[in-house]
Amino acid sequence: MDVNAAVAAAAAIAGVLTGVIAMLAFRWSERDQARPTRTSLHTDPVLPPGVDTVLSVLRSSAVVLDEADAVVKASSAAYALGLVRGGRLSVEPMLQMARDTRRDGEIRQVELDLPRRGGGRGEALAVSARVAPLGSRLVLLLVEDLTEARRIEAVRRDFVANVSHELKTPVGALSLLSEAVMDASDDPEAVERFAGRMQIEATRLTNLVQELIDLSRVQNDDPLDDAEPVRVDELVAEAIDRCRHAAGTKQITMAAGGTADLSIWGHRGQLAAALGNLVENAVNYSPARTRVGIAARRLTAPGGDHIEIAVTDQGIGISDKDKERIFERFYRVDPARSRATGGTGLGLAIVKHVAASHGGEVTVWSSEGQGSTFTLRLPEAGAARDRAQQHPVLDDEAGRPADPSHDTPPESAAYQTLSAPEVHP
Repeated sequence: MDVNAAVAAAAAIAGVLTGVIAMLAFRWSERDQARPTRTSLHTDPVLPPGVDTVLSVLRSSAVVLDEADAVVKASSAAYALGLVRGGRLSVEPMLQMARDTRRDGEIRQVELDLPRRGGGRGEALAVSARVAPLGSRLVLLLVEDLTEARRIEAVRRDFVANVSHELKTPVGALSLLSEAVMDASDDPEAVERFAGRMQIEATRLTNLVQELIDLSRVQNDDPLDDAEPVRVDELVAEAIDRCRHAAGTKQITMAAGGTADLSIWGHRGQLAAALGNLVENAVNYSPARTRVGIAARRLTAPGGDHIEIAVTDQGIGISDKDKERIFERFYRVDPARSRATGGTGLGLAIVKHVAASHGGEVTVWSSEGQGSTFTLRLPEAGAARDRAQQHPVLDDEAGRPADPSHDTPPESAAYQTLSAPEVHP
């Protein structure tokens, strides 16, 4: 009897354990079935075959939205522009376009101005957005950044307007003077006077056209195509000879000094034009019976030696507000004085582009009433040639010129030329 009771108790315990184990196994199985698998995480709307590859090579910012307006795919450019934040499209007008396109299947396009990311000040982002259906459930948004294109277009419009204005002045003067000559045909003295004025205006017009051609060349031509070692002393001598007559008329003495036997690797014609413009400006804006100095020296730097050519005058100087703009096209510190000297307002713009295309920069130190020093800093020949062949320098017109104004005085070497031996015009 005791044996049967023990067997029965053992059987009962075994049955209870079996039930518990079965229940735990059932619960464990249900948990495994409810747990998402690696593949079930991606059962949301999937891009059609090949679309992902196409979107990865597009230059436009791409965003793919599902039927719940969630972002299925977005390019890195879309994140950079701030179009996608937190997995959602953050631009409400684009989101509304996507909803309308999903509803009727029509392709839509619009241009928008978006605030810059971070909400800082500055020019707004100009974009062109195009929305199209992608299959039955997805919508594709392509966004093109038009900011740079609009900036370049604005620069082009300003340039055309400035050119038109500058050409209008001498052309109008020639027209009026020709009428005056016809009316004064019986007065030899008046004819001679008007003819002299016509010659001045014709010269100004010729200079303007030539400098427009020069500016176009330095912007479009690669100076490395015809690069060669150019001796600095030859460039200085050519610049002095170019301004010899103008300096002699004003009794301005030109002096050259600095380190001898320096060479620059670049386009000889462009370098001569740049330095010639600096010396010509120094002569034009200096009072009579003063001095203009030109000094060259070598600067040792970790990235390679540079050559500095400084042009120092004792002229009227440049104010701080004008120093920020003197390298702009057609900008003149004193428009009335520029008309008197025949200036076109393009000389320093040409210098800036020549310096940038040769991997250098141009800077200015000036104080009103004390004169100015323009410094052209360019890589020395040899190392510059090797560096240019490996990494060609591109001229970035939006340009952004090197900081044109230095508030610290120039090195004393630039001033020593003012007391150097005279180069008589």
